[in-house]
Amino acid sequence: MSGRLNSFQKTMLQWCDLHSYNAVHVLRIHESLEFEKLRRAVNTTLEAQGLTGLSLDRSRGTYCYEAGPACCEIKLINDANPDSALASEIERQLNSAFSYIESFDPFRFFAVPYENSFSLGIGYFHPAADAISIVRLMRDIFARYGGRGAECRETFDLYPGRCDRLLRHPALLVRKLASLRSHVRNMNTSCRAPYRDIHDFHVGYAQLCLGPEKLRSMMKTARSWDLTVTDLVLALMMKCFSPLCLSRTGQKRRKISLGCIVNTRNDLRPENRHRFGLFLGSYVVSHEVPEEIGLMDLAQDIRRQTLAVKNGRLYLATPLELAFGRFVFSLYSTERRKKFYQKHYPLWGGIANINLNALWEQHPGDKPIDYFRAVSTGPTTPFVLSFTTVREAVNISLTWRSTVFSPQQIEEFKTRFLDSLDGIACQ
Repeated sequence: MSGRLNSFQKTMLQWCDLHSYNAVHVLRIHESLEFEKLRRAVNTTLEAQGLTGLSLDRSRGTYCYEAGPACCEIKLINDANPDSALASEIERQLNSAFSYIESFDPFRFFAVPYENSFSLGIGYFHPAADAISIVRLMRDIFARYGGRGAECRETFDLYPGRCDRLLRHPALLVRKLASLRSHVRNMNTSCRAPYRDIHDFHVGYAQLCLGPEKLRSMMKTARSWDLTVTDLVLALMMKCFSPLCLSRTGQKRRKISLGCIVNTRNDLRPENRHRFGLFLGSYVVSHEVPEEIGLMDLAQDIRRQTLAVKNGRLYLATPLELAFGRFVFSLYSTERRKKFYQKHYPLWGGIANINLNALWEQHPGDKPIDYFRAVSTGPTTPFVLSFTTVREAVNISLTWRSTVFSPQQIEEFKTRFLDSLDGIACQ
């Protein structure tokens, strides 16, 4: 049996030809590590779900899993400074390509023990799955590790039908085509991030943790300003990037553009919640971010853009942009492909938001868990903010192209971001 690669998967495979396009999830389990027990839980879950031996046929646009025995190894990382070792391993996973020419396992696991807990990490080949698929996989592994295998009744649908054929949605296609003129204008007036070495694809990694007080403050502010939390985070990111874009003053390209990833599962086939794969859309917001603009006004300007996208469900028409991009991309030499997005799709960053509480129910008496994610930038954007809500807190992972941002600039971004959050808390 085989499935059809969708538009996002085909595009990600093009990105993988230039640089590893992986993602990493980390689950913190508050009990001592029993390594053999964990290894059995991982392999039993992969085998039960048929997630072994992925083969890709790009000429036919298909994929299939062999679904044979699972023999996945787990890298055990013992270190006197486990937090530092964990961060280093996440960065290594993001920068280590999978070999996908022949049949391969698209998952790599690692474990970092602490005194009375441990972190289980999974680095995965992003074209194979989105964040929701991996959260459900990790949830099953956690249940089996805890001896609750009976809870793992959700069998993944590994070969769902394609849901991204726009000819089946003519009204959506018309709305998307009507919006392209504005989108192209925004791209043509957006400033480009400075790439010091276009051949350098190394991705850096850092993390921020926002406690319950900061999350409540963000939610309260978003409600009072009639925004979503995502709108607020996009506005905060633009404010943080603005000092790095001083060269745009007086130039034609004065806007800052950011991308946002959207989960499309419920829009397309809400009755099939067991699909394993990649079901994503995206949109872009742009703004000049003048120095005198306040955060509330900026966020409300962004809200008007995101509302237009959501009301028209334009993120579902992302395959149209991706198909055009793949066609143009295929005409370029490898050298020119490395400059393609920086020149024609000049984003400064992007956001990937997920609420773990909606996917992983915690029962009374359960040991608390913690969870965070990191996503490679790939060739499309030099910076990604992965926003994960867990219980009453938020874990934020930052990934960036080292050729665009220095460690000092990332520290300055973090400081401005946290200072801005403190500022809205005082309002």
